[in-house]
Amino acid sequence: MRVYPYPRLTGAVTARVTAVRLRGPDDTREYLDSRGYSVVEQVVALGTAERADWRTARLALTATVPAREIETKGHWSDIAVVAVLTEGATNARTVSRLTPGGESGREWTGEIELDRDDHLDRASLSVHVVATVGGVEGRIIASTDQEWLIDMTADAPLRDRQLDVSTVSFARGAEWLRSFRDAPWIVDTAGRMPTVRLNSDFEGLVALVAGQGSKVESVVGEMLLAQMCADVWTAVFHTAIGDLEIEDDGTPLFPPDWRGAVLREMLPDIVPGRSAEDALREVHIRRTGEGSWAELQPRIQYAAARRAEVPKALAGTVRDIERLDQETHA
Repeated sequence: MRVYPYPRLTGAVTARVTAVRLRGPDDTREYLDSRGYSVVEQVVALGTAERADWRTARLALTATVPAREIETKGHWSDIAVVAVLTEGATNARTVSRLTPGGESGREWTGEIELDRDDHLDRASLSVHVVATVGGVEGRIIASTDQEWLIDMTADAPLRDRQLDVSTVSFARGAEWLRSFRDAPWIVDTAGRMPTVRLNSDFEGLVALVAGQGSKVESVVGEMLLAQMCADVWTAVFHTAIGDLEIEDDGTPLFPPDWRGAVLREMLPDIVPGRSAEDALREVHIRRTGEGSWAELQPRIQYAAARRAEVPKALAGTVRDIERLDQETHA
């Protein structure tokens, strides 16, 4: 454990990528599909871009800092929050200052741009809180615990570069899985990161998810993947909201890891028109019995479906089936 000769923040600093905008050689700009970045894995997969000739990627960021601790302890002044993008393979380094948003001072927002020619493989994105401490400027008083990874070539936003899906027989697997033998898949949130477990007892399911088979099977597989993704969002939301740290005055706190990122991502659709803190408090109150928890379930399902892009996948599936039907009759 590193020791610093000046006081530092004890509260967590978190960051999340909220949008990615790509610029091509003709200066045209387009947004990366939201499935190209994951707030759970904290990875941006630029290999998912629809055009391969993009030149720069501009990442929109939101960072959350422990503003209350800064105000009450009073050790620090001239507070600044900066995002730093680095890659060891090329010695590239880009720094961008974020700006405070809202009255609470908790959330800071901004953008940082990545030049494709400066990077080869994976860049690391971190956020630091900088302040004047004891008359010394430029002290780093807190940083994000885990960096975001910006992968230049990956087709999926996965930190371990492998699909976090395991295939197992529910009927013959672990005892806890046997009660789910009729389910095609379940989302296991018991570990450090959520895992999707596919039931191999469903004939043809694994091949569908892998995109194997005929054109029709490929179309159905896309829809299955979208629904699976929606199930993951729903499961991780319930996991995150069910394990909150509560302050002495009853205020729920955002978890510092992927659970906090999931909550910040979904809450605007679950409790629209409210700040992140107010929305978290509202959902926590309802979940603990001081309101209608059941009334929030459609909003949770809606938020999960939006992030999994189920409507888009369903519309694409309908179009593809109609096209295949026309080709068959022709």
